[in-house]
Amino acid sequence: MPSAPRLKVLSVDLFESPYRLRLPFRFGVITVTEGRQAIARVRIRHADGREDVGYAAEALGAKWFDKNPALSDAQNHDQLRRALELTRDAYLAAPPLAAFALHAHHYRSLLAAGAAQGLDALVCSFGPALLDRAVLDALLRIEGLSFWRGMQCNLPGIVADTLAPDLQGFAMDEFLRSLQASQTMHVRHTVGLLDPLVAADQGDGTRVDDGLPETLEEVVRGYGNRYFKLKVSGRLDADLDRLQRIASVLDRSTEPYAVTLDGNEQFDDAQTIAAMWQQMLDTPALQRLCASTLLVEQPIRRSAALSRTVAPLARFKPVIIDESDGDLDAFVQARALGYTGVSSKACKGFYKSVLNLARCRRWNGGAAGPFFMSAEDLTTQAGVSVQQDLALVSLLGLSHVERNAHHFIDGFAGRPAAEAQAYLQAHPDLYHLHAGRPHLHIQGGVLQLASLDGAGFGSGVAPVLDDTAPMPPADWPPADKAAS
Repeated sequence: MPSAPRLKVLSVDLFESPYRLRLPFRFGVITVTEGRQAIARVRIRHADGREDVGYAAEALGAKWFDKNPALSDAQNHDQLRRALELTRDAYLAAPPLAAFALHAHHYRSLLAAGAAQGLDALVCSFGPALLDRAVLDALLRIEGLSFWRGMQCNLPGIVADTLAPDLQGFAMDEFLRSLQASQTMHVRHTVGLLDPLVAADQGDGTRVDDGLPETLEEVVRGYGNRYFKLKVSGRLDADLDRLQRIASVLDRSTEPYAVTLDGNEQFDDAQTIAAMWQQMLDTPALQRLCASTLLVEQPIRRSAALSRTVAPLARFKPVIIDESDGDLDAFVQARALGYTGVSSKACKGFYKSVLNLARCRRWNGGAAGPFFMSAEDLTTQAGVSVQQDLALVSLLGLSHVERNAHHFIDGFAGRPAAEAQAYLQAHPDLYHLHAGRPHLHIQGGVLQLASLDGAGFGSGVAPVLDDTAPMPPADWPPADKAAS
């Protein structure tokens, strides 16, 4: 079997599946109560003539890829649809190429095409992020390899310096062979700004009462989480009060716990959040929480994040970029400003995660650092979306990942019952029945991942798309942007 067989993209079908959240989720500037999941189905032809279909799915996240308040949620969705359309058209027109070469050949041109239509790099990355996973899924199915095995033998044909000149001479094949996927993963529970911490926080008639945890207290008791991601708002007094209330719940356990703080671009500079951290250190009720904090995520708004040093904060805790990780140059720029970490998110592209991990491996030979990756979530729902992200972060050698969709979305809500049952049967370690419906199975705060090691990108199940609506054409750019 060639290490990087060429393939031709024959068809790309895009679908959308709506869902409602069982609990409202507040992050950054919006409160989310419903959403839409994009699903891609891609057929490819292998160089030897074999054909197969691959899948990928990801939430159409409003107000994360582009937080411009002048744009509506519907316009944010159309931005992401347009990114998918641009990628679809480019990949369909491409000659036979290796999987990574297909991505690399179009990477810069898709960024330029998106920019010409008013799409920033983070939005543009959504199209390749989804379709690259579906392409590789199809190729892995043809070859009968799991994502972990396929990546270890560099089936996509990744060449480090094709898109990352700073990795000139990096031994990518050797690096990929060295990766050993974990069979388990700690779930880092997200505590949003509106999430009830204890039962007293829930007003009359606001409980869902579906048997799943609703408060932080119930999450700890029901799932056994020991890792947590805490959203902060940038309002000092409110954040200090809420963090103390969170600590009062987490500190009840005699077991160690770990937290990350997510600034969600709510701060103007590192000095401001460093001052907040100092106040946290000076607050007796936050001593254990401070000692348990692993990192601070994207505190500074993206328009300034890559032009201002984070040294005042980094001397206390490592700082990572997330929303500022728009293109493949971002982590390199961030490093020069004192950032030592970057997030892995499947919605930004799995090739980017692999290349950034390679950078960490190379940079950690120097005096600065240590450089590292964290695993974050953008509502990766049960099924192919969460499984592909879990397959990726386990390969990266990470021990915990932010997971939130299982808490805010009721299992496979919005998807056909037959699809949910198929995933349950194919992945009985990852899912279990709750109230007669499949849900992620979290025990002691941990997910079991052994069943992901089957043919395909984290899943051998084909989503049931017979009654799933095709993705509508993107209404983008808006008339005012098109005129400009």
